[in-house]
Amino acid sequence: QVQLVESGGGFVQPGGSLRLSCVASGRISSFDVMGWYRQAPGKQRELVATLMHGANTHYADSVKGRFTISRDMAKNTPSLQMNNLNPEDTDVYYCNVRGRQSDLWGQGTHVTVAT
Repeated sequence: QVQLVESGGGFVQPGGSLRLSCVASGRISSFDVMGWYRQAPGKQRELVATLMHGANTHYADSVKGRFTISRDMAKNTPSLQMNNLNPEDTDVYYCNVRGRQSDLWGQGTHVTVAT
């Protein structure tokens, strides 16, 4: 089973930027949709951004214009560029790659936005 590992999280001040990356332990030959989700303690995991196989993207209203999802074309994993971060973006961020017979998740990376 291929595993995903996120990186790039950390501490940043409001208005700052971070770039999250997702690495796979094996080959992902194809996918239907990939994306980033986030979850705060005690809350439901929520969608941040998705990228379909046909390259269509979708963003949560709260991150539109600030976050950009992209794809590593060779590895079929997503990245997330996050700009103009605010404290409400503080969460654990998870990458996800879904195919016809797979639904891969990482363990999450922490993002903290504070002064």
